[in-house]
Amino acid sequence: MVKALKENGTPFTGLLYPGLMMTKTGPKVIEFNCRFGGPECESYMRILKTDFLDILEASVEGRLDEVKIEWNSGYACFVILCSDGYPGKYEKGKEITGIEEAEKLPGIVVFHAGTVFTLPRRGEGGRRPGEVESVLTNGGRVLGVTAIGNSLKEALDRAYEAIKFIHFDGMHYRKDIGKKSL
Repeated sequence: MVKALKENGTPFTGLLYPGLMMTKTGPKVIEFNCRFGGPECESYMRILKTDFLDILEASVEGRLDEVKIEWNSGYACFVILCSDGYPGKYEKGKEITGIEEAEKLPGIVVFHAGTVFTLPRRGEGGRRPGEVESVLTNGGRVLGVTAIGNSLKEALDRAYEAIKFIHFDGMHYRKDIGKKSL
């Protein structure tokens, strides 16, 4: 695609993300976006060794060929926690618990997507920087649990173990992520 754009006199600089679907005859392009796709990006960022800012700056400056893009060994996975009713109608404002506990497990990072934070009221001494009273649902795709591991099975096991700590009313998620790859 990048070569065709250049040959057409419309060279592309930036991030071109192809949405692919694996078929019996190989990968097929569904769409292109000028941004990363989610949830793929969250997994990529967990195993990218090269500083992402260096990659972006080199791309803008036309010197991407000078950057050695390296990846950490291992595997990453991502499981989305959704609100009841998603992708249709869903309620907002459900309190979320267990994120901090989940992130204490090795290899776990939880990404926020459809959340909102409430701050404590000013009390004695005021609020502390970064202090949050509660986290509430505010979208259909609420959280993304990412995990890394030495094998895909280890990463998946870690993600699903972390999910056991997280709760909000109506939470649901797919339990088959990565099964075909295993």
